[in-house]
Amino acid sequence: MDLLPGVRARDVPTDRIRIHLLEAGPADGAPLVLVHGNLSTGRFYEHVMPALAEDGFRVLAPDMRSFGRSEAAPLDATRGLDDWADDSAALLRALGITAPPHLVGWSTGGGAIARFAVAHPAASLTLLDPVGPYGYGGVRDDGTPVHPDGAGSGAGGANPEFVQRLRERDTSADSPFSIRNVLRRTYWSPSFRLSPEREDLLVDEILLTTIGDGGYPGSAVGSAHWPGFAPGDSGLLNALSPKYLRWDGIVGLDPKPPVLWTHGTDDLIVADGSMLETGTLGQAGLLPGWPGAEEFPPQQMVTQIRTVLERYAGAGGDVRTEWFDGSGHGPLFDAEPRWTRVLREFLAAVR
Repeated sequence: MDLLPGVRARDVPTDRIRIHLLEAGPADGAPLVLVHGNLSTGRFYEHVMPALAEDGFRVLAPDMRSFGRSEAAPLDATRGLDDWADDSAALLRALGITAPPHLVGWSTGGGAIARFAVAHPAASLTLLDPVGPYGYGGVRDDGTPVHPDGAGSGAGGANPEFVQRLRERDTSADSPFSIRNVLRRTYWSPSFRLSPEREDLLVDEILLTTIGDGGYPGSAVGSAHWPGFAPGDSGLLNALSPKYLRWDGIVGLDPKPPVLWTHGTDDLIVADGSMLETGTLGQAGLLPGWPGAEEFPPQQMVTQIRTVLERYAGAGGDVRTEWFDGSGHGPLFDAEPRWTRVLREFLAAVR
């Protein structure tokens, strides 16, 4: 692999799965684990790793289960994101790291690191445009699924053309549902452009995704409730369903690790009324038969995150929030200098 200076790659066998790892910084540095999101890999953090290593951290960016070059082990969706959390703990054990880690989680990774903190000591949590605390799609503001079967969430909502293009390892830009165009439109602000070489590299990383019931998007089942599908029991999109995923349990942690929440104001994926969420699509008339906001409300994801973190702070936790005006889902890309500075300042303060 042609990596940036100071970044190393290797495979690490653990007591759960084999994990492909990018690493930077000294072996005796404080552990800093960077957990990527859906349809990405540890390499999406590569460009910020050297700066973090300069601060003396042992920076670890694994490819999570179902993605990248790690073992293509199936994901048990009924555990929410606990497979990812437990894999992260297994990686630390395999590396002989016993100190509580600092954790950064982007999107799906934000939910995974919160679940890690529920089960294991953590030095700090940085939530980077995280998935909502009650999962993604078909959930009310109090965290209750709209329907007990999780209708309107999970793998059934995946776009078939997008999944097929992933399966075919398509690198073109000839459709709104091509991997390259989805990357450009939703991973960061549409006005932001990577260099052609870096864009090609990240497209290739996405195309390493394990496609199928145990990976992306996962298994789907029908539902008697609108819009007619519910989550199955395997695969990533199902693991994000409110039927299986909650991370508001961090409110009860004692002690409470300090939390940094960074979020792009123009995030199209994790937003109040995201156009990728079933209730919003129904309200907009893009999914026929929507039963109305009382029965199936558009999910207010950012409001839900804010409310849980306010409860966390009210229970004695330390929470810092930083908004990135004009940034999309990935301010670590489209606002990288400021985002990296904010993270380094936070880590220096809580170390």
